[in-house]
Amino acid sequence: MPRRSCAVPFRFENGPLPAIPDISLPDIESTMAATPDTADNGVRDYQRLKTSLHRQMVDVIDFSKAEALSESELRSQLRSLADYLCTRQSVALDRGQRETMVDEIMDEIYGFGPIESLMVDPNVTDILINGPDRVLVERNGLLETTNLRFADSAHLMQFIQRLVGRAGRRIDESSPIVDARLPDGSRFNAVIPPLALCGPTVSIRRFGNRRLQMEDMIKYGSLAPAMADFLILAVRGRMNIIISGGTGAGKTTLLNCMSRFIPDSQRVVTIEETAELSLQQKDVVSLETRLPNMEGRGAVTQRDLLRNALRMRPDRIIVGEARGGEVLDMLQAMNTGHDGSLGTIHANRPREALTRLENMVAMAGFQLPVLALRTQIAQAIDLIVHVARMRDGVRRITQVTEVTGIEGEVIMLQDLFLFRQTAGEEGPGRPIAGHWEPSRLRPHFAPRAELVGLGSLLAEAMAG
Repeated sequence: MPRRSCAVPFRFENGPLPAIPDISLPDIESTMAATPDTADNGVRDYQRLKTSLHRQMVDVIDFSKAEALSESELRSQLRSLADYLCTRQSVALDRGQRETMVDEIMDEIYGFGPIESLMVDPNVTDILINGPDRVLVERNGLLETTNLRFADSAHLMQFIQRLVGRAGRRIDESSPIVDARLPDGSRFNAVIPPLALCGPTVSIRRFGNRRLQMEDMIKYGSLAPAMADFLILAVRGRMNIIISGGTGAGKTTLLNCMSRFIPDSQRVVTIEETAELSLQQKDVVSLETRLPNMEGRGAVTQRDLLRNALRMRPDRIIVGEARGGEVLDMLQAMNTGHDGSLGTIHANRPREALTRLENMVAMAGFQLPVLALRTQIAQAIDLIVHVARMRDGVRRITQVTEVTGIEGEVIMLQDLFLFRQTAGEEGPGRPIAGHWEPSRLRPHFAPRAELVGLGSLLAEAMAG
């Protein structure tokens, strides 16, 4: 077999290429229109052929010399090789299928393999892979099944290993769970056997290339304009705010939107387990926790980072998600001059958010009297903003609640804005009928807002 003249020598001189399995594929589009079993078999054969070609490319390329090339030059060489392999007589592919195969092989090397199309779809917020044969996505808040498949469990494991390796993490039988952040900011979680009984399982939470702004949230029906004005004033007025909600309710998205209104003159320190926040201020220090090494050492927790952040002269501290003992340090920071701090917490309603704060302090081993702990919570937190993903798939702010103080051992709350759902037809594609009601009560922090010149604006926002 003659050598190919190219900048990256292919190792054809080391012997003949491994044989490509003779898999005659039916037309992919007609296969999709066939019975479900036939379609699944066609897609599976297609993925196996693509995986085989991919492995051959790895076998014949001298990657030690590839390092001298730019990425565009290397892509060009790999595309030529992939096209050459696809045109071999033993593979029954027409020209259109060859072009598709070449593109998908490039995705296997540089991109996200079979789910590349989902990773570039701006409407996809979650990608769920339950073994090699089942891929689901969430679009516009609703979950749907796709016809995408991996060749087999080995192909899916190779995909997981590649993404985990890029993030500097590891996953194997001794460490079968991994959390990582992808280059585009997406949150990646994988669980493999023996823990995952249905095969390797992947969950990807996407945040999109474009960060949502408060104007976008108003447009999508997530909150009313008066509420947006109120939250902007609360951030500028340095209120301590907790965002509560369930998994996937949009807490991080809302936190990103609200953080946009922190003045550029202030120094902000963010603390997260997996960095997801994207602040626009000039002076932002992003800190991320670290998992223990193979010997079980070297772990850095959110509490460690929060304690260190207090020595970094922050004007505001943002805790991406409160999970454990760092809650007490966060409350103390809010009570000791770091006004305007923000954080998120999992909870089903504002009152439960306060209960969870208490529980996390107790689970961390702190033996504080109930009255002392609740007093500290009441003094530290000004507002709780609760978000929920509702049945129509829309993520809405359902309550904006103020912490007004403590009476006896009960923390007192008052709703400033409340989403009231009205009776009406519900179903797929039908938005839930409802409206936001301002309480028109004067917030307890109004005097603080007046001191910084926001009193009149706050009154307008509360009037709806």
